[in-house]
Amino acid sequence: MTSNAHARHTILVGVDGSDSARRAACWGAREARRRGAVLSLVHVCYIPDTLPRYPAPPKERFDEAMVEAGESTLAEAKDAALAEALDIQVETNVRIGPVAATLVAESKNARLVVLGSRGLGGFAGLLVGSVGVTLAAHGECPVVVVPKDGDGRETPADVGLGDVDGAGCVVVGIDGSRRSDPAVEFAFDAASQRGVPLVAVHVWNQATVDTDWPELSIATSHEEESQLESLVASERLAGWREKYPDVEVTVRIRRGKPAEMLLEEAGREESPAELIVVGSRGRGPLLGLGLGSVSQKVLHHAGVPVAIVRSGAQA
Repeated sequence: MTSNAHARHTILVGVDGSDSARRAACWGAREARRRGAVLSLVHVCYIPDTLPRYPAPPKERFDEAMVEAGESTLAEAKDAALAEALDIQVETNVRIGPVAATLVAESKNARLVVLGSRGLGGFAGLLVGSVGVTLAAHGECPVVVVPKDGDGRETPADVGLGDVDGAGCVVVGIDGSRRSDPAVEFAFDAASQRGVPLVAVHVWNQATVDTDWPELSIATSHEEESQLESLVASERLAGWREKYPDVEVTVRIRRGKPAEMLLEEAGREESPAELIVVGSRGRGPLLGLGLGSVSQKVLHHAGVPVAIVRSGAQA
């Protein structure tokens, strides 16, 4: 298999020994089984040149100890992953270097990168820290963040919706531009793989309509504007519906703040989301699907895995 072909069949999971990373490994295992992909578990050792307040140990011995600890962490994650999906192929690798930069480089050889929302060491504070943000902004493939509630309760990623295909839906935010196509394609493919419906959420608000299309703001009512936005969204999805005829699609036009609307749609009791998909670049303030706004807000508050698909990333 060529390196490019291998990349298209690899689900990469960042592992650091935390419960959050174990959850990510289990989610990645299920995803690898769905896609017939290889699961690649990667532990990154960041070895500083100096250790404040402590005499520096011999570099060779320190490096060996870090790598051995990483291999032990990977072995535990591999056991957890195989318990979820016994029939998948699992690779383990220890890498040395800055965590975020190393995982960005590794993403060039993956179809998907999966991380836990909270980790240890270099992964700590992922939702508001540099690792997840850097990967989402610069990774070469989509990034999925698997959450856990702050009070330690299990989420659908652990039981129920995250484990049983067909139990919920996939929710994707769309803005009607071609730049959102990678996120839309990822969402259609995820829904098809799981055998669940897709809910495409298009959000608008009057302030941005007044600014971007002043000629419309005078002549149209909220109902008329919603109809116009629905037409734009439906046209944007038409080609994907033809490519994925097995996916049942519902388009929901919402007026308000994008992150709040996406989370509301994802939390519907009658059909809760098992995955939320957002783009890291959008058309601008109409949807605000930029990494610094909607994506981060959804990551902070979602109780299910969130996929961030950068407009320039391979999906």
